Amino acid sequence: MAERTARRTTPERRLASGPRAPRLPPAALTFLRALKRNNEREWFRARKDHYELVIRAPMVQIVERLAGDFRAFAPDFVAAPKVSLLRIYRDTRFSENKAPFKTQVAAVFPCRGLPKHHGAGLYFEVTPEWVWVGGGLYAPDTAQLQAVREHVAGNWQRLRAIVESPGFRRRFGRLDGERLQRVPRGFPSDHAAAEYLKHRQFIAGREFPASVACSPRFYAGLVDVFRHLAPLARFLNEPLLSEATRSQRAG
Repeated sequence: MAERTARRTTPERRLASGPRAPRLPPAALTFLRALKRNNEREWFRARKDHYELVIRAPMVQIVERLAGDFRAFAPDFVAAPKVSLLRIYRDTRFSENKAPFKTQVAAVFPCRGLPKHHGAGLYFEVTPEWVWVGGGLYAPDTAQLQAVREHVAGNWQRLRAIVESPGFRRRFGRLDGERLQRVPRGFPSDHAAAEYLKHRQFIAGREFPASVACSPRFYAGLVDVFRHLAPLARFLNEPLLSEATRSQRAG
């Protein structure tokens, strides 16, 4: 009986039943809701210590715990507070929306060997309305997108095995992201990977109620999503890492 129980115990269940899983306190969602109603510098300045206590400190704990767990299934992604935690302050210089603060908290986990905002990564955000956990390739430039499409064209069976696996489909449904209406120029319209080649973004993720961020299940849920998404992000980064290596050698 003990052996059967051990076999049924998933890594995510062990995380949930181990040392207290990091999460956000209910006060974090209360703060984000209030910030959405009072998105002003003076309001935030008067409550910055509270923000540090109920939001930033728990987010640091979450990222630091992920840094340890990533070693088992996603060692090629960086989890470090200085790199991963996104600022609460908005860049309003080129935006019509002059609200100074974001009303969500988020963390990004980029690929080692690539600049922070290049390539496919892992990501989660907590808003007053939802939690979203996922990742992929969100905003590639033209050269990156071309390199990824060529990689997909030559390795489409590997990509299909990832995104059509039962675990991926059960959690994410289908591969998401903006797509072209037609196969891009330079690839046969009847290519076996035609539907994948149309993608301008390669994204997958899951949405949860905002309350999940304060639940004992939150951290295990993060790990479960990232564990099943890491193979896709790793596949998408292969041509970009190869190009980065060639550029370093040439330099």
